[in-house]
Amino acid sequence: MVTVAGGRVPGRISALLGAAGVTRAVYTALRKRPPGGAVLWERKNYAGRSVDLHAGLAAATGTALAAATAPGLPARTRAAAALAVLAAGGCGAYDDVFGAGDPRRGFRAHLSALRQKEVTTGAVKLFGIGAAGLTAGALLKERPADKLLAGVVIAGSAHLVNLLDVRPGRAGGAVLALGAPGLLRRGPAGALSAAPMGAVAAVFGDDLGERTMIGDAGAHALGAALGLAVVTGTGRRGLAAHAAALVAAAAAGDRVSRAAAAL
Repeated sequence: MVTVAGGRVPGRISALLGAAGVTRAVYTALRKRPPGGAVLWERKNYAGRSVDLHAGLAAATGTALAAATAPGLPARTRAAAALAVLAAGGCGAYDDVFGAGDPRRGFRAHLSALRQKEVTTGAVKLFGIGAAGLTAGALLKERPADKLLAGVVIAGSAHLVNLLDVRPGRAGGAVLALGAPGLLRRGPAGALSAAPMGAVAAVFGDDLGERTMIGDAGAHALGAALGLAVVTGTGRRGLAAHAAALVAAAAAGDRVSRAAAAL
């Protein structure tokens, strides 16, 4: 627990600062000694500039650690946060590394490949994050319908942030904007909103400066954390509304990405 002269700092502030500190430390370490060598994590961005993917790995790590250790959270919430964020980040990192040369995008393309008995990295990501979201939802909610809606919100939020990761700062800016209202909430929702915001803040300048990118690993992990915040602070009607909006965004994925790129 972080402390100040007058006592304890609220959990959301602790999560914000903790995520920022861990993310920056991991990002710095990865730039110095990238696992597997620097080439494995280098990519060309939309403008043809060479960038690395270290911000995504760092943001996923910082978000997961801060969300899972934020003070005042129930044990089941900590477990759900660690599972959803790490699974989303891990599946995203797998796609970042092994799916870089695959031109297929969107659910339909990867499901079509599955029908041809080809398991793409996108399919691994789709089912892995979906399963983790449903499991996390089951930890956070009691009734079957709520568990299902919670899983859709967590996995859908992860996918939404990834759809927005089309230009420098788009995904990070969305995380800051979507997470800000959650900072006003007490309890788990506040801390779970603060963690991805702190992680983004630690690497936002490097992302905008086109030295790094968040990539699938960071986008999915950050989005999953935002979904967790929604789930912990929302009842069934709110969950249903969020789930419907996220399904609609996924169905219009290409248009959402184009709109984000045009901003």
